[in-house]
Amino acid sequence: MASTNMELQSSKVVSPSEWIAARAEFLMKEKEFTRLRDELSRLRRALPWERVEKNYLFEGPNGKQTLADLFDGRSQLIVYHFMFGPEWEEGCPGCSYESDHFDGAITHLANRDTTLVAVSRAPLAKIAPFKKRMGWNFNWVSSFGGDFNFDYHVSFTKEEMAAGKVQYNYGTRAFPKDEGPGVSVFYKDATGDIFHTYSSFARGLDILLGTYNLLDMTPKGRDEAALASPMGWVRHHDRYEQTYNADNNTAPAAAPEKSATSCCHNEA
Repeated sequence: MASTNMELQSSKVVSPSEWIAARAEFLMKEKEFTRLRDELSRLRRALPWERVEKNYLFEGPNGKQTLADLFDGRSQLIVYHFMFGPEWEEGCPGCSYESDHFDGAITHLANRDTTLVAVSRAPLAKIAPFKKRMGWNFNWVSSFGGDFNFDYHVSFTKEEMAAGKVQYNYGTRAFPKDEGPGVSVFYKDATGDIFHTYSSFARGLDILLGTYNLLDMTPKGRDEAALASPMGWVRHHDRYEQTYNADNNTAPAAAPEKSATSCCHNEA
């Protein structure tokens, strides 16, 4: 925290006219970034596609579903690869932090011909109570027993973990867990053929985090420099020291949760 406080103390306090001049100069950089982001998005849309050849099967609240079923009648599907292994007792705090942003987007996405679904290797019997505990409404299905997570390089075999090298984020590397976070995008054409159009991992998921975007506008920013891990402050939302709601009420959290010092969302 010390470095952040020093940065705050070193900030200049100026007259209104000087403040406007500095802000207008910085606006030019913000506009440049916006144009670069627009171009990056255009190039992302121009990437080649690969046809999905396998018949993947998932288990959801309404029974067995194919990958085609997950589109729910739309042509575009965003899959969030939620870290929740078969032996785990609860989902990853970092993935939960990401997922806290999903419910508000579901209706808006649906009106742009897009469905969002979370997929984990944990069996549905573990996913369902955790989802209820978190109060989420988005669709979350299990790929337990299938190849989906392994094929999209967000789950790793015992052999890979023993060897100390896994395929993640388009490279071979050591990884701290046998599950990793990611997002994959699919398109289904009028004939029913499905194509994999995009996947992103690790810091590439920052764009999903509205909370970080809000913090980035504040004087302290993310305020993570002194932490052992950049997301070491993140907890399941019911396990902070105090919770908060829109009525300005606070309430005690559930059982305390240790820092997420090995969070995989910060892997480069």
